[in-house]
Amino acid sequence: MRSSRRQVLTAMAASAIASRAETGGAPVKLVVLDTGGTIIQDRGDVPEAMIDACGHHGIRIAPEDVAPLRGASKREVVRRFVDQRAPKGADHDKLAEAIYAEFNAQVIAAYKNVPPIEGVEDAFREMRKAGLLLVGSTGFGRVVADSIYQRLKWQEHFVAVITGDDVTMGRPAPFMIFHAMEAAKVFRLADVIAVGDTPLDLQAASNAGVRGVGVLSGAGTRERLQAEKSAVILKSVAELPQWLKTLG
Repeated sequence: MRSSRRQVLTAMAASAIASRAETGGAPVKLVVLDTGGTIIQDRGDVPEAMIDACGHHGIRIAPEDVAPLRGASKREVVRRFVDQRAPKGADHDKLAEAIYAEFNAQVIAAYKNVPPIEGVEDAFREMRKAGLLLVGSTGFGRVVADSIYQRLKWQEHFVAVITGDDVTMGRPAPFMIFHAMEAAKVFRLADVIAVGDTPLDLQAASNAGVRGVGVLSGAGTRERLQAEKSAVILKSVAELPQWLKTLG
Protein backbone atom coordinates (compact mmCIF):
# COMPACT_ATOMS: atom_id res chain seq x y z
CA MET A 1 0.00 0.00 0.00
CA ARG A 2 2.79 2.38 0.96
CA SER A 3 4.65 1.46 -2.23
CA SER A 4 1.53 2.14 -4.31
CA ARG A 5 1.04 5.55 -2.73
CA ARG A 6 4.67 6.40 -3.31
CA GLN A 7 4.29 5.51 -6.99
CA VAL A 8 1.24 7.79 -7.30
CA LEU A 9 3.09 10.69 -5.65
CA THR A 10 6.12 10.14 -7.85
CA ALA A 11 3.89 10.19 -10.93
CA MET A 12 2.34 13.45 -9.75
CA ALA A 13 5.80 14.98 -9.36
CA ALA A 14 6.89 13.85 -12.82
CA SER A 15 3.71 15.21 -14.37
CA ALA A 16 4.06 18.55 -12.61
CA ILE A 17 7.64 18.99 -13.72
CA ALA A 18 6.99 17.82 -17.28
CA SER A 19 3.96 20.01 -18.00
CA ARG A 20 3.46 22.80 -15.49
CA ALA A 21 0.27 24.72 -16.19
CA GLU A 22 0.03 28.48 -15.93
CA THR A 23 -1.56 29.31 -12.57
CA GLY A 24 -1.38 33.08 -12.35
CA GLY A 25 -4.67 34.54 -11.23
CA ALA A 26 -6.36 31.18 -10.65
CA PRO A 27 -8.53 30.79 -7.52
CA VAL A 28 -6.94 29.19 -4.46
CA LYS A 29 -8.42 26.39 -2.37
CA LEU A 30 -5.43 25.18 -0.35
CA VAL A 31 -2.65 27.08 1.41
CA VAL A 32 0.29 24.95 2.57
CA LEU A 33 2.18 26.76 5.31
CA ASP A 34 5.70 25.96 6.49
CA THR A 35 6.12 26.15 10.25
CA GLY A 36 9.43 27.42 11.71
CA GLY A 37 10.17 30.97 10.51
CA THR A 38 6.88 31.11 8.60
CA ILE A 39 4.17 30.89 11.25
CA ILE A 40 6.27 30.53 14.41
CA GLN A 41 9.29 32.66 15.22
CA ASP A 42 12.79 31.50 14.25
CA ARG A 43 15.32 32.41 16.96
CA GLY A 44 18.15 30.29 15.65
CA ASP A 45 17.40 27.41 18.03
CA VAL A 46 17.20 24.80 15.29
CA PRO A 47 20.72 25.18 13.82
CA GLU A 48 22.12 25.30 17.36
CA ALA A 49 20.30 22.10 18.30
CA MET A 50 21.57 20.35 15.16
CA ILE A 51 25.16 21.44 15.82
CA ASP A 52 24.97 20.42 19.49
CA ALA A 53 23.31 17.04 18.87
CA CYS A 54 25.83 16.12 16.19
CA GLY A 55 28.75 17.36 18.29
CA HIS A 56 27.72 15.26 21.27
CA HIS A 57 28.11 12.18 19.07
CA GLY A 58 31.48 13.01 17.54
CA ILE A 59 30.33 14.83 14.39
CA ARG A 60 31.58 18.39 14.04
CA ILE A 61 29.50 20.76 11.93
CA ALA A 62 29.36 24.54 11.69
CA PRO A 63 26.55 27.06 11.06
CA GLU A 64 27.60 27.36 7.43
CA ASP A 65 27.04 23.61 7.01
CA VAL A 66 23.48 23.87 8.33
CA ALA A 67 22.41 27.12 6.64
CA PRO A 68 21.82 25.73 3.11
CA LEU A 69 19.66 22.95 4.59
CA ARG A 70 17.14 25.17 6.37
CA GLY A 71 13.69 23.84 5.52
CA ALA A 72 14.89 20.33 4.75
CA SER A 73 13.78 17.16 6.54
CA LYS A 74 15.72 17.14 9.79
CA ARG A 75 15.95 13.36 9.73
CA GLU A 76 17.56 13.59 6.27
CA VAL A 77 19.92 16.34 7.43
CA VAL A 78 21.10 14.22 10.34
CA ARG A 79 21.64 11.23 8.07
CA ARG A 80 23.59 13.34 5.60
CA PHE A 81 25.99 14.54 8.27
CA VAL A 82 26.36 11.02 9.68
CA ASP A 83 27.13 9.55 6.26
CA GLN A 84 29.64 12.31 5.52
CA ARG A 85 31.38 12.68 8.88
CA ALA A 86 30.74 9.73 11.17
CA PRO A 87 33.75 8.33 13.02
CA LYS A 88 35.30 5.34 11.29
CA GLY A 89 33.59 2.09 12.16
CA ALA A 90 30.43 3.76 13.52
CA ASP A 91 27.05 2.14 12.97
CA HIS A 92 25.42 4.84 10.83
CA ASP A 93 21.85 3.75 11.53
CA LYS A 94 22.23 3.76 15.30
CA LEU A 95 24.23 6.96 15.28
CA ALA A 96 21.68 8.79 13.13
CA GLU A 97 18.79 7.68 15.35
CA ALA A 98 20.63 8.79 18.50
CA ILE A 99 21.42 12.22 17.06
CA TYR A 100 17.91 12.67 15.70
CA ALA A 101 16.36 11.80 19.08
CA GLU A 102 18.62 14.26 20.89
CA PHE A 103 17.94 16.96 18.30
CA ASN A 104 14.18 16.48 18.71
CA ALA A 105 14.41 16.70 22.49
CA GLN A 106 16.42 19.94 22.30
CA VAL A 107 14.02 21.53 19.81
CA ILE A 108 10.94 20.59 21.83
CA ALA A 109 12.51 22.20 24.90
CA ALA A 110 13.56 25.30 22.96
CA TYR A 111 10.12 25.78 21.37
CA LYS A 112 8.14 25.57 24.62
CA ASN A 113 7.85 29.34 24.78
CA VAL A 114 8.47 30.48 21.20
CA PRO A 115 5.57 32.70 20.06
CA PRO A 116 3.86 32.73 16.68
CA ILE A 117 4.84 35.27 14.05
CA GLU A 118 2.85 38.42 14.77
CA GLY A 119 -0.49 38.44 13.00
CA VAL A 120 -0.50 34.83 11.76
CA GLU A 121 -3.37 33.63 13.92
CA ASP A 122 -5.58 36.44 12.63
CA ALA A 123 -4.47 35.43 9.13
CA PHE A 124 -5.49 31.81 9.81
CA ARG A 125 -8.94 32.90 10.87
CA GLU A 126 -9.37 35.24 7.92
CA MET A 127 -8.32 32.61 5.39
CA ARG A 128 -10.57 29.97 6.94
CA LYS A 129 -13.48 32.43 6.96
CA ALA A 130 -12.87 32.92 3.23
CA GLY A 131 -13.27 29.16 2.75
CA LEU A 132 -9.60 28.27 2.28
CA LEU A 133 -8.13 25.00 3.55
CA LEU A 134 -4.89 25.21 5.52
CA VAL A 135 -2.27 22.49 5.90
CA GLY A 136 0.87 22.89 7.98
CA SER A 137 4.17 21.50 6.75
CA THR A 138 7.54 21.19 8.41
CA GLY A 139 10.92 19.58 8.09
CA PHE A 140 10.62 18.66 11.77
CA GLY A 141 9.53 15.16 12.67
CA ARG A 142 6.09 14.28 14.00
CA VAL A 143 6.98 14.51 17.67
CA VAL A 144 8.29 18.07 17.32
CA ALA A 145 5.43 19.20 15.07
CA ASP A 146 2.82 17.84 17.48
CA SER A 147 4.48 19.62 20.41
CA ILE A 148 4.26 22.95 18.57
CA TYR A 149 0.74 22.70 17.13
CA GLN A 150 -0.78 21.26 20.30
CA ARG A 151 0.80 23.88 22.56
CA LEU A 152 -0.51 26.69 20.37
CA LYS A 153 -3.90 24.97 19.93
CA TRP A 154 -3.60 25.32 16.17
CA GLN A 155 -5.28 22.02 15.29
CA GLU A 156 -8.59 23.83 14.78
CA HIS A 157 -7.10 25.87 11.94
CA PHE A 158 -5.44 23.06 9.97
CA VAL A 159 -6.79 20.13 7.99
CA ALA A 160 -3.48 18.32 8.61
CA VAL A 161 0.18 18.84 9.43
CA ILE A 162 2.69 17.09 7.16
CA THR A 163 6.13 16.43 8.64
CA GLY A 164 9.51 15.28 7.46
CA ASP A 165 8.72 11.88 8.95
CA ASP A 166 5.75 11.44 6.59
CA VAL A 167 7.72 11.36 3.33
CA THR A 168 10.64 9.41 1.94
CA MET A 169 12.18 12.61 0.56
CA GLY A 170 11.79 16.06 2.11
CA ARG A 171 12.22 19.47 0.52
CA PRO A 172 13.15 20.41 -2.16
CA ALA A 173 11.27 17.27 -3.28
CA PRO A 174 7.55 18.02 -3.78
CA PHE A 175 6.14 15.12 -1.78
CA MET A 176 5.15 17.07 1.35
CA ILE A 177 2.99 19.32 -0.82
CA PHE A 178 1.41 16.32 -2.53
CA HIS A 179 0.64 14.77 0.86
CA ALA A 180 -0.92 18.09 1.90
CA MET A 181 -3.11 18.04 -1.22
CA GLU A 182 -4.12 14.46 -0.47
CA ALA A 183 -5.05 15.32 3.12
CA ALA A 184 -7.11 18.33 1.98
CA LYS A 185 -8.69 16.42 -0.95
CA VAL A 186 -7.47 19.05 -3.40
CA PHE A 187 -6.14 17.60 -6.65
CA ARG A 188 -5.57 20.56 -9.00
CA LEU A 189 -2.11 22.09 -8.75
CA ALA A 190 -3.57 25.46 -9.78
CA ASP A 191 -5.64 25.49 -6.58
CA VAL A 192 -2.60 25.34 -4.29
CA ILE A 193 -0.18 27.89 -2.85
CA ALA A 194 2.83 26.87 -0.75
CA VAL A 195 4.29 29.44 1.65
CA GLY A 196 7.69 29.35 3.31
CA ASP A 197 10.70 31.33 4.50
CA THR A 198 13.54 29.35 2.89
CA PRO A 199 14.77 28.70 -0.64
CA LEU A 200 14.02 24.99 -0.16
CA ASP A 201 10.37 25.82 0.57
CA LEU A 202 10.11 27.64 -2.74
CA GLN A 203 12.05 24.97 -4.62
CA ALA A 204 9.59 22.37 -3.33
CA ALA A 205 6.70 24.53 -4.57
CA SER A 206 8.33 24.84 -7.99
CA ASN A 207 9.00 21.09 -8.17
CA ALA A 208 5.37 20.41 -7.24
CA GLY A 209 4.11 22.76 -9.94
CA VAL A 210 2.30 25.06 -7.49
CA ARG A 211 2.74 28.73 -6.76
CA GLY A 212 5.30 29.56 -4.11
CA VAL A 213 5.10 32.53 -1.75
CA GLY A 214 8.20 33.55 0.16
CA VAL A 215 8.02 35.33 3.50
CA LEU A 216 10.74 37.40 5.16
CA SER A 217 9.87 36.42 8.73
CA GLY A 218 12.43 33.63 8.98
CA ALA A 219 15.76 32.44 7.61
CA GLY A 220 15.54 33.63 4.01
CA THR A 221 16.60 37.07 2.79
CA ARG A 222 14.71 38.93 0.07
CA GLU A 223 17.65 38.55 -2.30
CA ARG A 224 17.87 34.79 -1.77
CA LEU A 225 14.13 34.17 -2.00
CA GLN A 226 13.78 36.28 -5.13
CA ALA A 227 16.34 34.04 -6.82
CA GLU A 228 13.78 31.21 -6.64
CA LYS A 229 10.64 30.81 -8.77
CA SER A 230 8.27 32.39 -6.26
CA ALA A 231 5.07 34.18 -7.19
CA VAL A 232 5.62 36.95 -4.66
CA ILE A 233 7.63 37.88 -1.57
CA LEU A 234 5.69 39.08 1.47
CA LYS A 235 6.86 40.46 4.78
CA SER A 236 5.01 37.71 6.65
CA VAL A 237 1.97 35.44 6.57
CA ALA A 238 0.04 38.31 8.17
CA GLU A 239 -0.03 39.90 4.70
CA LEU A 240 -1.17 36.72 2.96
CA PRO A 241 -4.99 37.12 3.22
CA GLN A 242 -4.89 40.55 1.64
CA TRP A 243 -2.60 39.35 -1.16
CA LEU A 244 -4.87 36.38 -1.84
CA LYS A 245 -7.76 38.78 -2.42
CA THR A 246 -5.86 40.29 -5.35
CA LEU A 247 -6.01 36.95 -7.18
CA GLY A 248 -9.71 37.41 -7.84
